[in-house]
Amino acid sequence: MLPPAGHLLSLLLVLGTGGTMPSPQLPPQGCYVAEEAGERTFRCSQAGLSAVPTGIPNDTRKLYLDANQMASVPAGAFQHLPVLEELDLSHNVLAHLSGAAFQGLEGTLRHLDLSANQLASVPVEAFVGLQTQVNLSANPWHCDCALQEVLRQVRLVPGTGTGLVCGSGARPDLVGQEFLPLAGEEELCGPGRGGARRGTDVALLVTMGGWLTLVVAYLTHYVWQNRDETRRPLKRAPVLPMRSDGSSTLSTVL
Repeated sequence: MLPPAGHLLSLLLVLGTGGTMPSPQLPPQGCYVAEEAGERTFRCSQAGLSAVPTGIPNDTRKLYLDANQMASVPAGAFQHLPVLEELDLSHNVLAHLSGAAFQGLEGTLRHLDLSANQLASVPVEAFVGLQTQVNLSANPWHCDCALQEVLRQVRLVPGTGTGLVCGSGARPDLVGQEFLPLAGEEELCGPGRGGARRGTDVALLVTMGGWLTLVVAYLTHYVWQNRDETRRPLKRAPVLPMRSDGSSTLSTVL
């Protein structure tokens, strides 16, 4: 009598692995899986990690990698997590993000925490397509055109904008300043990039101002010309010769 199909499959797996059954990949030390509010959560806070760990379940919805020693996030680091909604990378030493660091999370990620790291710049491509709120506070940002472009792309977590302070900048006077108000008032990209629209607006205003000046000048000339015409004396009509008194008397006698 043949053994059940399930036993045969188990036997084949044992033979194929040299006589030992494969064991599921365990999370790194200091990490654990939990159910929080009915959602699969993977916590690796303060686990001494220097890189994004392996062994994260692909049904994870909340991932906490905060308070570690990670210095960079490579391309596709989380693309095997198709339902990830919340990612906490705060309080690391991140100084570099790949432009494809969050590839695969465009349709699911709702909250991304990058605060309290060593980020001076990030590629704007890293946030393209993300429908998420981002916390970028408490980083030594280099305030320039590139950062202004990033802020046009992302949605900041409410209340975190005041934490975007310039550690360095395109101009010395930017250092130590909150960048968000400055980015809303000044254009750092010039007419070749983000300032193209503002340059176009200025050109349009100048053109409209020129036309308005011409119209005002024409109307002024027209008004003054009409005033001159009304001030000129009217020409007197020619005086017709009057009949003599003699002829009038003669006519009366006859």
